Amino acid sequence: MPDTIELGLDTFGDVTFGADGSLLPQAQVIRNLVDQAVLADHTKIDFIGVGEHHRDDFAVSAPEVVLAGIAARTERIRLGSAVTVLSSDDPIRVFQRFSTVDAISNGRAEVILGRGSFTESFPLFGFALSDYETLFSEKLDLFAALIKGGPVTWQGSVRPPLSEQRVYPPIENGALKTWIGVGGSPESVIRAARYQLPLMLAIIGGDPKRFRPYADLYRDALAQLNAPTLPIGVHSPGHVAETDEQAREELWPSYKKMHDRIGGERGWGPVSITAFNSEADMGSLYVGSPETVARKIASTVKALGATRFDLKYSSGPMEHEKMMRSIELYGTRVIPMVRDLLASDAG
Repeated sequence: MPDTIELGLDTFGDVTFGADGSLLPQAQVIRNLVDQAVLADHTKIDFIGVGEHHRDDFAVSAPEVVLAGIAARTERIRLGSAVTVLSSDDPIRVFQRFSTVDAISNGRAEVILGRGSFTESFPLFGFALSDYETLFSEKLDLFAALIKGGPVTWQGSVRPPLSEQRVYPPIENGALKTWIGVGGSPESVIRAARYQLPLMLAIIGGDPKRFRPYADLYRDALAQLNAPTLPIGVHSPGHVAETDEQAREELWPSYKKMHDRIGGERGWGPVSITAFNSEADMGSLYVGSPETVARKIASTVKALGATRFDLKYSSGPMEHEKMMRSIELYGTRVIPMVRDLLASDAG
């Protein structure tokens, strides 16, 4: 079990309903997101991650710009992506944007790199889906060289080579904390270990304990490489309210809208209330009272040996005010309870 645990939040900047029941403009959603991050900072939450998408149901296409705005209004919370779709971006520009956020925030920036489960960015930026694996593999290799600092020499097939090239601005102190986001591929787990980068497991369905083999594989791979122990994080959806019943009632309509839209695009059937309740009872949906959510997070952390848990608190068009209350309860009640549960087990 980990000696310390970081507890954070993630959001994709879902376009939400306003007071009149209509969808808010994306610009207002972004302003609301910044307010949500400020509240998270005030309630001592460790991290907030902002996802990248290029579609009408998510407002954030440039997470680093949003993070810079958050940095200017916060003092302690760490700031990162959830995730950055490296395959359809330029690794040098990604590094420069995050090193800039790191400068503005006095060293609070992180980046979570992934291939992304949404593919809208590929045609938008002129990349072929047939190159999906090559793009991520080569660009990650370049990014891994960039975060070491100093001049970079690199060659691949997806962009021109570099020879003793310096990239600015450099990270002021240490290195940019860089995670690899993984959805359940053993090859991706091994890749994270090979580059000696922390592992972020995106667990969005089913019993979270089924990811224990991936956590063990990562630790075993690091040991075989004689590498130091590195953090393992978990990203999962949820919602906190005063009671279990209230949390489920608030989440269900937005959860269904989001899942039915994305599922329809991917050939899945509509989600049922039975499936929703099953996921809340036994799966990777952390919805309920502070006590319920805290117990479930502590159980997952212990089962996987995780050192970070990020709750994806935005789920479809749920209203800003309900998310703000969820953030407040997470920071003021869930997090202290999780720490107490883990400490008592350790003792």
